[in-house]
Amino acid sequence: MITIKPKKGNLLIAEPSIIGDVSFNRSIVLLADYTNDGSIGFILNKPLDYTINDLIPELDANFKVYNGGPVEQDNLYFIHKVPDLIPDSIEISLGIYWGGDFNVVAELIANKHIEEKDIRFFLGYSGWDSNQLDEELNVNSWVVTENVYQKNIIEKDYEFFWKEKMLEFGGEYSIWSNAPENPSYN
Repeated sequence: MITIKPKKGNLLIAEPSIIGDVSFNRSIVLLADYTNDGSIGFILNKPLDYTINDLIPELDANFKVYNGGPVEQDNLYFIHKVPDLIPDSIEISLGIYWGGDFNVVAELIANKHIEEKDIRFFLGYSGWDSNQLDEELNVNSWVVTENVYQKNIIEKDYEFFWKEKMLEFGGEYSIWSNAPENPSYN
């Protein structure tokens, strides 16, 4: 499969060949930054067994929290599509923003001015040093695609996301769409 050169806002779709990689098996990562110094992204389809209320009891909301990646898993990160409500946000691309003033986010949640479809929380992030992601691309660990969902990626159902992408790619990828997550279960 021909992939495009990665850039901020693209999706990284884990190749079936990285089965067994605990962090990235069947992952779809939104690239939040891609530079010569390194790359940062968030895994979109790995929910944890926590809600934002479990982590911050003052926040009375049941927004899911996702595993953003193996780096700094004790820190909370977020992406959103409401920069007009959250100051100090950094645009990723296509109407998706990263971070911003968390005190404002907490207030917006408390006042029910922000919904789960507007924001996604992560523990940790996915990070690559300079050239590390390019090396992983060279050994076919990832397929890079445009984010056709644009800002609506935040609302994308995580459960069948990777399977959908495998079917969309077609050919040999279709076979992987129905394979068990752990091949030893076969």
